[in-house]
Amino acid sequence: MNKKITVILVDDHAVVRAGFRLLLSTEAEIDVIAEAQKGEQALQLYADLKPDVIVMDLSMAGIGGLEATRRLVSRYDDVKVIVFSVHHENVYISRAMNAGAKGYICKEAHPDVLIRAIKKVANGETYVEPALIDKPNSDLQTIVNDFSPREFDVFVLLAKGLTAHDVADKLCLSYKTAANYGTNIRSKLNVNSSAELAHIALSLNLMT
Repeated sequence: MNKKITVILVDDHAVVRAGFRLLLSTEAEIDVIAEAQKGEQALQLYADLKPDVIVMDLSMAGIGGLEATRRLVSRYDDVKVIVFSVHHENVYISRAMNAGAKGYICKEAHPDVLIRAIKKVANGETYVEPALIDKPNSDLQTIVNDFSPREFDVFVLLAKGLTAHDVADKLCLSYKTAANYGTNIRSKLNVNSSAELAHIALSLNLMT
């Protein structure tokens, strides 16, 4: 039997958490192992339980979901956070992804979207609800179109969350060469993180 995907739900409304838990209980591959109503509690629960995925609201008392995500990502290399928020504006998505979230979906989304996001993120992918992704920025599209074939390959792999070491192994490059490609790509796109690369790749329909 395959191991279930363990999940912690973080939301300051008990009724909302109960609804999420009921929804996810219908999915055989997912197991909600804990709930939190504040970001501070999420930090402690993650330290104690190490779930596969955290489903995190943004607007909560205390440090809030965004800061909680930042702290988790700074402390744990393998933490996977999906932001599940009422906010659908691009600025919230960008801030969440820049903080290190691996996914972003809106609470108004169809219930199946949350399940799909959890499975994708648990599998090491990045997931932003398709309805939330802006139309491609023509300037970014031009920059990506001008990438060399090798730059494009590295860009897509980094956007999928692979490290420079992973990229080097996959493309049979030295680590230094892969890291240099990554630095040049981020410079051309004027971004600093893999999460930002993922957001760009998603907006350009380069990732499913």
